[in-house]
Amino acid sequence: MARITVEDCLKQVGSENRFALIHLALARLHQHRTGMPYLVEGKNKEVVMTLREIAAGKVTAESIKQLAEKAKQKAKEEVASPEDDTAAK
Repeated sequence: MARITVEDCLKQVGSENRFALIHLALARLHQHRTGMPYLVEGKNKEVVMTLREIAAGKVTAESIKQLAEKAKQKAKEEVASPEDDTAAK
C-alpha cells in the first residue's frame, strides 16, 4: 500500500502552506460527512481517504467550491419540491 505524505498533498495543492492543505482537507471531510462519495478507491479512515483524494489530484480548492455550490443548489431544489407537492394536493 502506498503511503500518503504531506509533501505529496502539498505538491497537488500547489502551495507550501500547510494551512491551505488543512483547510482543503477539512472542507472535503465536511462534504463526505454530508454524503458525498469518495473519489478514490480504498478502505481507510476518512482523513486518509481525503488525503488520498488530494494527493491523487482529484480534489482542489476550485472543485471544493464547485461541489459546495452544487450541493446548495440541490438542497434548494429539494426544499422547493415538497412545497410544490403539497400545493398540488
